[in-house]
Amino acid sequence: MQEYNRLSASNGTATANSNQQVNQPLPPRTLSVAPMLDWTDRHYRYMARLISQNTWLYTEMINANAIIHGNRDKLLAYHPQEQPVALQLGGSEPDVLAQAAKIAASYGYNEINLNCGCPSPRVQHGAFGACLMREVALVAHCLNAMQETVDIPVTIKHRIGLDKETAYEPLADFVGTLRERTACRIFIVHARNAWLEGLSPKDNRDIPPLRYDHVYRLKQEFPDLQIILNGGVTSNEQISQHLQYVDGVMVGREAYHNPMLMRSWDAEFYGSTLPAVGYEALVEQLIEYTQQQLAKPDNSLRHMARHYLGLMHGLQGARQWRRMLSDASLLKNNNASLIAAAWQAVKNSSVSQPASI
Repeated sequence: MQEYNRLSASNGTATANSNQQVNQPLPPRTLSVAPMLDWTDRHYRYMARLISQNTWLYTEMINANAIIHGNRDKLLAYHPQEQPVALQLGGSEPDVLAQAAKIAASYGYNEINLNCGCPSPRVQHGAFGACLMREVALVAHCLNAMQETVDIPVTIKHRIGLDKETAYEPLADFVGTLRERTACRIFIVHARNAWLEGLSPKDNRDIPPLRYDHVYRLKQEFPDLQIILNGGVTSNEQISQHLQYVDGVMVGREAYHNPMLMRSWDAEFYGSTLPAVGYEALVEQLIEYTQQQLAKPDNSLRHMARHYLGLMHGLQGARQWRRMLSDASLLKNNNASLIAAAWQAVKNSSVSQPASI
């Protein structure tokens, strides 16, 4: 396929009314990194983009009311190089979601995604997240209100069901109704139920059984929709298997804890002929980025370096890397040279490191 190229990114951030920094067309949603609260912030996403040029990146879920009434630049600003990047919104009031989507579109986001999958009690108290799967008419109203306001795709992320429901039909009814009543054609489906009572958000990521067959069947029965599978994916072999049945795969925790899993994605799944990023080059770019960010107010090395802890997964010296980048006494100096020192420790750990680093 055609390579996806960005214009040279500046040292700044994309803010309201900023121009998009991409050449069209955008890459397909073959692969994406899931929205993860407290994890997929702009610093993580910048690192992920250095590893894969084509993978779609998603923000943490942001409450629509917070965008309207809060510090928009703090919530929505991002580095232009992150694109393609999608904003995930939480909310259940169509007018509020529409207003938040319009604001987000002015920042140059490539997609607005509605969260209908989060099972946390706090989100349920706000009457959004996974509990919205019980109110398909309201979901349709929300999607339509946003799509009438913006020119970018409005998509949805949801579970395969609620609580201990095991039948496929309620899921098909939910998707089929939205297909009929909205312009939404991109459905990101977490292949687990959301238990609204009895399980913590953490347990909801592991205990409800995975039912990939439900997601595969959605694609069979709704071939005109883009069906993207999410949940429990930890390897490129699994990605390849799923892509035989669905249009895309969204990876969550594994892409965070082992980010270099993404290193081969451009070549393996997008047909890129560009060389994969080397560890040395990646670290150098992260040092440069971190220095730029530390020159701005309200940024700390600790907040950025926590996203880098899994970068050396599988390499000798990975433990030393993690130890140094999580040491409060070292981080307090807010000096990006700590990253260089941690990398040097990795290189010094063994003369038998793979040549590819």
